Amino acid sequence: MASILDRFKEGSTEEKVVDTSKKVKVGIIGTGWIAEAHVANYLRCPDVEIVAAADLIPGKAEKFCKDNGIEGARCYPDHKSMLDAEELDAVSVCTYNRTHAECTIYALEKGVNVLLEKPMCVTLEEAVEICKAEKKSGKILSIGFQPRFDENMKMVKKIVESGELGDVYYIQTGGGRRRGIPTPYGTSFIEDKTAGIGALADIGCYSLDMVLNAVGYPKPLTVSGYTSAFFGKDPVTFPGHPEYADLFSVDDFAAAFVRLEGGIILDFRISWAMNLDTPGDTIILGTKAGLRIPSTECWNGSIGGPLKIYRTIAGSDVETIVPERDNHEDNFYNKIRLFIDAVKEGGSAPVPSSQIIYNQAIIDGISRSAKCGREVTVEIPEI
Repeated sequence: MASILDRFKEGSTEEKVVDTSKKVKVGIIGTGWIAEAHVANYLRCPDVEIVAAADLIPGKAEKFCKDNGIEGARCYPDHKSMLDAEELDAVSVCTYNRTHAECTIYALEKGVNVLLEKPMCVTLEEAVEICKAEKKSGKILSIGFQPRFDENMKMVKKIVESGELGDVYYIQTGGGRRRGIPTPYGTSFIEDKTAGIGALADIGCYSLDMVLNAVGYPKPLTVSGYTSAFFGKDPVTFPGHPEYADLFSVDDFAAAFVRLEGGIILDFRISWAMNLDTPGDTIILGTKAGLRIPSTECWNGSIGGPLKIYRTIAGSDVETIVPERDNHEDNFYNKIRLFIDAVKEGGSAPVPSSQIIYNQAIIDGISRSAKCGREVTVEIPEI
């Protein structure tokens, strides 16, 4: 099977030289815990200067800058006052899901490039408005899906694009946690007023991106979805915070059956909490071969073991193991670095909205279908 594996080998790549003669001026919108990762990786870029930060909570931006070693940054009480006062090249939008759209649109209208944390937003309508603002501005908008920079995720895409699987017709994907509702940082993930969507958006968007990116992001046509919140609303789930159960107002589990363009069926499930260790491996079935992507105990944006290709050769069923690949760089750093490179060079967004709007359309379709109890059609207007 060496000949099959040889098809996916890469040649050596040269390290890119960073031009530090001009600094990219960056602002941070929302100074919660995910913003710490953005700042840590911006600080690794010698051609970036973090000059401003904004947060709605009084004093939070100031404390954030002090704690993260951002010297000289100016702090603001909201994104509008920061964008109105500063001449920025780029911003990271690290706010609650519910405010992703308004912060991103305002930044684009101000002529500022945007790195928007996942999920893109809450509804498809918001995603459409974001894309319209991006198109009108001519600026770069990249969505924060760092798992796709993982070497193993790249390999999944290479295998599909190589034609080794033939025509893909069925995908089973998902992921989740047996008990993993994210509350260490308070209730922003579990309340509708801030998050809007639960596990479906938080980790479901990653799982969708893994397979949709591999097969070329076909357009979703119809969705039959289901969501539940049995564990989030149970005080026993929060032994340290039983009061959170009364505040829980999003999903902790979601499943769906999605029809995609090209005759591909997507069988999806995602979980923050369930009575099972995993909802199953990711499977991509093609007319020539099948690919198994082992699940992880807790979704972390990578894979739980070696990939395995199933095919028939000369009448015999064979299996080819594709070893796990080591990442040469930190995926989050790549998310930041590639965004900055695109801003400096006028290049394309590393993770373009033209793809992620389909991701958001599926999430939106699952939510709508779950509420009305029937299959819904996905209609994405021209941008």
